[in-house]
Amino acid sequence: MIRTLQGEQIAGFLNRKRSSDCEIDKTVARIIDDVRREGDAALHRYARELDGFEGDSFLVSDGELIESRKTLEADVVDAMRESADNIRAVAEMQLPKSWESHLNPGRRVGQIVRPLQSVCAYIPSGRYPLVSTVMMTVIPAQVARVPKIAITSARPSREILAAASLLGLEKIYRLGGAQAIAAFALGTESIPRVDRIVGPGNAYVSAAKRLLAGEVSIDFVAGPTEIMIIAREGNPAWIAADMLAQAEHDVEAVAILLTTSQALAEGVAHEIERQLTTLPTAEVARASIRRNGLIGTVDSIDHAIALANAYAPEHLSIDDSNLLEQINNAGSIFIGSCSPEAAGDYASGPNHVLPTSGLGRVRGGLSAADFVKTISVQELSRDALCKLSTTICRLARLEGLEAHARSVEARFP
Repeated sequence: MIRTLQGEQIAGFLNRKRSSDCEIDKTVARIIDDVRREGDAALHRYARELDGFEGDSFLVSDGELIESRKTLEADVVDAMRESADNIRAVAEMQLPKSWESHLNPGRRVGQIVRPLQSVCAYIPSGRYPLVSTVMMTVIPAQVARVPKIAITSARPSREILAAASLLGLEKIYRLGGAQAIAAFALGTESIPRVDRIVGPGNAYVSAAKRLLAGEVSIDFVAGPTEIMIIAREGNPAWIAADMLAQAEHDVEAVAILLTTSQALAEGVAHEIERQLTTLPTAEVARASIRRNGLIGTVDSIDHAIALANAYAPEHLSIDDSNLLEQINNAGSIFIGSCSPEAAGDYASGPNHVLPTSGLGRVRGGLSAADFVKTISVQELSRDALCKLSTTICRLARLEGLEAHARSVEARFP
C-alpha cells in the first residue's frame, strides 16, 4: 500500500538523503585505476567477469547491425522514425546561435558555435531494452553535428542495435559498467577517448562519471527516476497509471502525488492497488511504490508548488498551465491530463534524459546545446583600445598584474 501523509510530514519525506556509497566509490576507483594502467586487458577482464563477454572485439560488426534491423516489424520501425523526427525537430530549436555585434565604433564582439568532436552515449541494457534512450542521446548530438558519435552498452539487445542502425551509427560497443565510462574517458588501445559522455546508468556508472568528471565532460550524475504530480482534481485511474509508469522502472524509482483533495488521494491509492493486480511489471512497481511512493494531502496548491520547487523533481506534472509561472525547479514539466510522462519518454520531442536527485535546481534535460561549445570572439580597433586603455590599466594594476597593463600601454608609446 502506498504511503499517505499530510502537512509537515510531507516535507520530511521529501528531504532527500544525499549520501555517496563509499564501497561503490572504492570499487569504481579501482576499476578506473586498472583501466588507466592496463587498458584493454582490464576491459576484457571486467567484461568477462561482470557481463559474461566472450568476444575478441567490443565493436559490434556491421553484419550484426544489418541483421538487427531485419528482425524489427515494419510498424516498430515506423514508430521509431516518428519518434526520431519529433526529437530531431525539438533538438534543432535548442541549438544556440552564433552572433556578432558592433557595440560602438571599432569594438566588435560575438560568439561562434562549434560542435564537440566526439561523444559517447551510455545505453543501459538491464531490465528493459531502452531504444528511446538511444534516440534521446544520439539525435541531439547529430543535430549539433558532432562528427564522431558512439554508443556503448554491456549487452545491447537487437532493438537497441536496430535503433542505432536506423540512426546511421557505425560505432556501437558491447561494453558496460564503470569500465565503459573509464574506457571512453581515458581511451585504450581499442576504445577512443571522447570529449563528453552522456546517458543514464546504474550506481556504478554514476560513480564512474562523477569520479572522472575532471578528465571527461559529462552530462550529469543521475539517480533513481522520479515523478511528482500536483493535482486539485482529475481522473484517479489516469494519475495512478502515471505513477505506476514511473514505478516500474526500478525499485528505487519515486512516484509522488500532491493534492488538495482527500477524495482524489483516496481514489488514486485505490487505483494503484487495483492496477497492480494486472500489471506485468508489478513486482518492481509494487516494491517502488511501497518504498518510495507517496500521496500527500496539502492545504493549498501554493504549498504543493513550494514543495515541488524545493524537491526539484525530474518529471513534474501539473493540472493547470497557469501554475507554470510559479515553477522554478524541475527537469521537465507536463501540463494537463493528456500530457502523460510516457509521451515525453518516447515521442513528443523534448529529451527524456533529465536531472534527478535535485539537480533540476541548476539545469534542465539533455539537449543539442550539450553537444556544442560557444566561443567568444572580439576585435578592437586601435581607437577602441585607446578608449578602454585607462580602464584596463587601472584594473590590471589594482590586481597587481603589471604586465597586463603594460601589454596595452606598449601599443601607445
